[in-house]
Amino acid sequence: MRRTRSAVATEPRERRRLGASGGLAGGESRARRSESKTRAGGGGGAAGPQPSAKPRPKPPPRAQEAAAEEPPPADTPAASVSALDLGEQRERWETFQKRQRLSFEGAAKLLLDTFEYQGLVKHTGGCHCGAVRFEVWASADLHIFDCNCSICKKKQNRHFIVPASRFKLLKGTESITTYTFNTHKAQHTFCKRCGVQSFYTPRSNPGGFGIAPHCLDEGTVRSVVTEEFNGSDWERAMKEHKTIKNMSKE
Repeated sequence: MRRTRSAVATEPRERRRLGASGGLAGGESRARRSESKTRAGGGGGAAGPQPSAKPRPKPPPRAQEAAAEEPPPADTPAASVSALDLGEQRERWETFQKRQRLSFEGAAKLLLDTFEYQGLVKHTGGCHCGAVRFEVWASADLHIFDCNCSICKKKQNRHFIVPASRFKLLKGTESITTYTFNTHKAQHTFCKRCGVQSFYTPRSNPGGFGIAPHCLDEGTVRSVVTEEFNGSDWERAMKEHKTIKNMSKE
């Protein structure tokens, strides 16, 4: 009987020690609540003073150096621009770079990719003596006009037409002279030394250039298609033709 009483007497003590809300689970619950208060840091006076937060360590010197060595933003004009003679196009070029947020190389790549995407290649050519040289972006498959007007018939002025933005005179400004007649809209330009017309400004497209395919350097022309144009009846031919008047437009 004594053993029974001592066992019974011990049971309430263990319950009081473990807690009336469920033994060990109740103790764990109180411990978790206490821990959550400690993490919250400053939940009230009952939580007691919280330990001060440790300052974050500073990044190592190597990381600071890497941050300082980051490349400049893409809209900063590259130093290589100053090495090029852009002439009157310098301001436009730098504005284009800033607007598109491109580096010098990125802007050049964009323009090249645009031309190549349109199926264009860069042709080069010039007159017979070499005083006049040019480059022009056009298709590798050329559409040639064979005009029979009074002057084109005499000088066999077969040509293809491009916008002015795709033509660049590389040399020979001082070697070029111009012949005009009638409406003077067509500018028949040719080399003063050898007399060869490698390009000119056609009356049909005064905003572009007519390029002589036989004055191009070899290696960039894939095929040629020739279309006869009745320039002897110029007004009627221009009215009936559906595309020639727009060939100098972008």
